[in-house]
Amino acid sequence: MSRTMTLGSALRLHSTPIVLSLVLVLIALVATAFHSSSFDRTVVDLLIRVVFVVGLYIFIGNSGVVSFGHAAFMMIGAYATGWQDCCSMTKSFFMPGLPQFMLDTTVPPPIATFISGLFAAFFALLVGAAIMRLSGIAASIATFAMLVVVNVVYSNWDSVTAGTSTMTGIPAFTDRWVALLVAVFAIFVAYLYQISRFGLMLRTSREDEIAAKASGVDVIGQRLLAFILSAFFAGLAGSLYAHFLGTISVNAFYLDLTFITLAMLVVGGMNSLSGAVIGVVCISALVEILRQLERGIEIGSASIALPGGAQEIGLGIAMVLVLIFRQRGITGNQEITWPLSRAMEKPERTRDVDRAQTTSPPPPASRWRHQSKVIKQEG
Repeated sequence: MSRTMTLGSALRLHSTPIVLSLVLVLIALVATAFHSSSFDRTVVDLLIRVVFVVGLYIFIGNSGVVSFGHAAFMMIGAYATGWQDCCSMTKSFFMPGLPQFMLDTTVPPPIATFISGLFAAFFALLVGAAIMRLSGIAASIATFAMLVVVNVVYSNWDSVTAGTSTMTGIPAFTDRWVALLVAVFAIFVAYLYQISRFGLMLRTSREDEIAAKASGVDVIGQRLLAFILSAFFAGLAGSLYAHFLGTISVNAFYLDLTFITLAMLVVGGMNSLSGAVIGVVCISALVEILRQLERGIEIGSASIALPGGAQEIGLGIAMVLVLIFRQRGITGNQEITWPLSRAMEKPERTRDVDRAQTTSPPPPASRWRHQSKVIKQEG
């Protein structure tokens, strides 16, 4: 195999995280050029959801088990952030039940974000050890039960989570560049896991669990590993969300978040990393367009506005159309690769074919005619 073809094949096979990262960088640059605070907030929210949905893909896309409980990990990460980097006065007022060392200590936001992800991953280890022994719809229901339990606990644990009240005083740390950095990090980690032997073993269990077990794959262990890794990124997304708004409440991490993020993953393509990112971008763009139309747009002297609820109706119609005409999602469960990588292979492939035609012997018919001509000349 030639060197040029090797480079072209490698670029095509491993260009997916680069292309997806460039898409997000382009979106961030557009937000910078617009100088619009509302558009900037939309882009930051989009990037945070990319982190969350990529975390969903790490587990759902590779295992085939649909999880309805990852919003719980996002909530755990968000509240762990409030426990760490709120000021001491705020923590004493909202969360007097915290240990004294947490009430007296304020952690810098970058460290708090990372620790929050680890805390969500640790919780996933505890609950996943039991849930991952289930399969199919039973595992999905168990993840939903986990979400309900965590939501009820956080809603009623007033001395630690402030209950249903809104927790305030979280320092502003997340901007478009911080969110972009974490989103790119999530994409590359998800891709490296996807092409690793752990991701390959988990996908074999997705296609045929019995055959995977017969081949020596520890299905429970591989699912648990993906569950923990996906919870880590869900916790990071929750911390970024808390540092973005500065306030959090339990209701922000329940059914609405669960279903919109699952819709993003399904619409984009559940079994591909590209589908996770593209689904977030497309659904977020559609939601923002419908939101603007609900607020009303000025056309000359007339004002046009959609009625209330048009956002949910339009989003539902769009999702139904995508699932009817693209059952495997917008990307068709395929990964996006760098377009130039194929162009690099075509000239080399053409040269290989020409070289083969030049050095190969003539076909039998041509050889027979040549020999006949020689015999006639000798005769």
